[in-house]
Amino acid sequence: MAKYQLRKTALDILIRVGENGGFSHLLIDQAIRKQGFDQRDEALLTEIVYGTIQRKLTLDYFLDSFLDRRKKIDGWVKWLLYMSIYQMHYLNKVPDHAIIHESVEIAKQKGHNGISSFVNGILRNMQRNGFPDFSTIDDQAKKLSVETSHPLWLVERWISLYGVDTTEKMCLANLQHKSISVRVQPMKIARDKAMQELMEEGYEVESSIFSPQGINVLSGNVLKSRLFHSGALTVQDQTSMLAAEVLAAEPEMTVLDACSAPGGKTTHIAEKMNNRGEIHAYDLHSKKAKLVTTRAAELDLTIIDAKQADSRKLGEVYEAEHFDRILLDAPCSGLGVLRGKPDIKYHKNEKDIHTLSAIQIELLEKVSALLKKGGKLVYSTCTVDKAENEAVVQAFLSNHEEFKVDTEFVNELPEALTKAEGLSKWGLQIFPYEFDTDGFFLTRLTRM
Repeated sequence: MAKYQLRKTALDILIRVGENGGFSHLLIDQAIRKQGFDQRDEALLTEIVYGTIQRKLTLDYFLDSFLDRRKKIDGWVKWLLYMSIYQMHYLNKVPDHAIIHESVEIAKQKGHNGISSFVNGILRNMQRNGFPDFSTIDDQAKKLSVETSHPLWLVERWISLYGVDTTEKMCLANLQHKSISVRVQPMKIARDKAMQELMEEGYEVESSIFSPQGINVLSGNVLKSRLFHSGALTVQDQTSMLAAEVLAAEPEMTVLDACSAPGGKTTHIAEKMNNRGEIHAYDLHSKKAKLVTTRAAELDLTIIDAKQADSRKLGEVYEAEHFDRILLDAPCSGLGVLRGKPDIKYHKNEKDIHTLSAIQIELLEKVSALLKKGGKLVYSTCTVDKAENEAVVQAFLSNHEEFKVDTEFVNELPEALTKAEGLSKWGLQIFPYEFDTDGFFLTRLTRM
């Protein structure tokens, strides 16, 4: 492998994410496949990229103290500095002098001697003088924003919605690694047997409280396991598994999954139905709808018909009151999944939340007309914002007396979830710090 290849690859990914809006998780996967890194290098690459993006605002605060702001710096140089500072401050396995040496060499190869001298000067200055602390920041929201690298508008918004304590816990949780979770395909293997096989392969696992099909993988790359390659496992966050559990679809039912890609919830519903009945799955983009078809085939599930469509127009395809069950996992800001997709927090703003909220209400209005009397509709998002969650449900119910929140779903939840902080008469808001999961909201409506 070429000299400095790992950190040059990390820098390339960071530039593509930071300057061009690429998605970190996709670029990391592509790089690992292309470069053929071993397991240790793969882990380090992932740590440097995710960590640097996750802590970007904090790293910028550190860097600011050592920069002459009148000096214009190329974007790639700034990302090289961020990446180096992240390693110096947050990783302790590689000594500072080795980090500085590699960064200077990369700067020399990518730029010229002037840039490498500049990078060397900044990093050595930091090494000598140490990093500034946060105690000089008087404003509470600003301090939390800088310390946990969340945009100030977002911290202020969360404080207004939930208070300082909950906001701080959310921000800190978003900086922590989350263990991966998987779901068994129960027609192929029972959860207990799957856990036994994974442990025999050397994985550390535990059962999930969110779904009788869920397994938390505490150590080991489960994507390399025999069970995953045989189509017996699906990677899915625990909170996401709740959607199919709460939907309570049964064999022979006719089900609509209105926003189905990439197919994790859709395939879970099919498994709950024992692959008997009909699931009509839609996504706005044909490429994404194909992902659902592919995932269903990998799991040997045949009742899913995935197509491209704008679900707001499905009233032109189906008669009113056609479906026994409807899942609307609505497009949202994604502010509940910042642990796994940290770049999201830098690309969103308050206006996006209000735009999405309007789309969510419209989707709910349109697809609800397709639910049979006595049917159940689950509305879910992977965000933690009231405007996209409780407020959408309230707005919908205020215009639809024929619907109500089916509070029975609470009695079907695992006991631990009935004590969740965000449980209200409108639904269940899970915060990322409560169960070491993504942030997630869901509720179940029924048509009277």
